[in-house]
Amino acid sequence: STLTVTGKSLGETLKGAQVWNDDVIRPLSNPVYAEGSLAVLRGNLCPDGAVIKPAACDPRFHLHEGPALVFDSYPEMKAAIDDEDLEVTPDHVLVLRNAGPQGGPGFPEWGMLPIPKALIKQGHRDMLRISDARMSGTSYGACVLHVAPESYIGGPLALLSTGDIVRLDLPNRRLDMLVDDDELARRRAAWRHPA
Repeated sequence: STLTVTGKSLGETLKGAQVWNDDVIRPLSNPVYAEGSLAVLRGNLCPDGAVIKPAACDPRFHLHEGPALVFDSYPEMKAAIDDEDLEVTPDHVLVLRNAGPQGGPGFPEWGMLPIPKALIKQGHRDMLRISDARMSGTSYGACVLHVAPESYIGGPLALLSTGDIVRLDLPNRRLDMLVDDDELARRRAAWRHPA
């Protein structure tokens, strides 16, 4: 009912409008993706949720298990990612933590972690990446973002270690680290807030 610059409401302006190409403006009965463009994940890595864009993610990552390669900060990740001797495989899960609203600080767009140079040279263009950061809406790839609670305040992502196995189960909307509860309790007791 709010007036637009035409002096009419948006509803009045669109009344009687026709869709000439339903590949561009699709009816609800014919969506591009039946499940929508975003999926909210839960699990022991993100009890308060995380977000992924399934449509931007190669289907091979919809069910994925791999060892974590954890970076505690953006500068640490940037310093390591182009090292051709970085020990990383296409099955690894890159993790950037302490990049959320408080850890960044300010919630920087660091979530689209670059593919390591060593893997790019082998022809790889995507891999599973996880962060408590955000990224541009035009970015692509197997990126799990907005992991909550964020690692900077002690969220479970803070307890993940390089080598731990991470499982993404997109059909069941799960993101988990395969670490037993006793080990997680030990890590929780030893965790200290980042300086």
